[in-house]
Amino acid sequence: MQAKTQENYFPYSSPISLLEELFFQFEWSYDRISENEIAAEAEGRWCNYRLFSMWRHELESLVLSSIIDIKIPQDKRMYVATLLSTFNPRVWLGHFEISPDEDVPAFRYNLTLKGNPGITLEQAEEILSTALNECDRIYPALQFVLWGGKSPEEALMAAMLDTHGEA
Repeated sequence: MQAKTQENYFPYSSPISLLEELFFQFEWSYDRISENEIAAEAEGRWCNYRLFSMWRHELESLVLSSIIDIKIPQDKRMYVATLLSTFNPRVWLGHFEISPDEDVPAFRYNLTLKGNPGITLEQAEEILSTALNECDRIYPALQFVLWGGKSPEEALMAAMLDTHGEA
């Protein structure tokens, strides 16, 4: 095991600056809201996701939210909440929730950097990759619940079915 050295850390003033550079390199549409906040739009497998990240310097913590642009009808809210709570134990890093302000599903990932001089490029890439991959993983299950008439359990089983090869 190799100890982390100063060279492993990205020389930006905050994790938000590093995310901004990555968004630029990925050619994603983004907006630097403030010194400690940034929003972007990223293309996923099934749809585009709205990303929002905030750096809390006093907590030395970075949060990234990825919002899936699916408005949840009020009559399906409990089904989606059940789906997300059933899916969350299968998510190693981060979790899903229903954004109360917008009634949309969102993935949240929180990274604490206490005791570290900054964020590494690998950590930033991992956060983004995890957010997009997990949103892509749950998207079909959300569609099954919202428009396919499936129960959360049926939707999760169908969406989590691993396929191998090509037909």
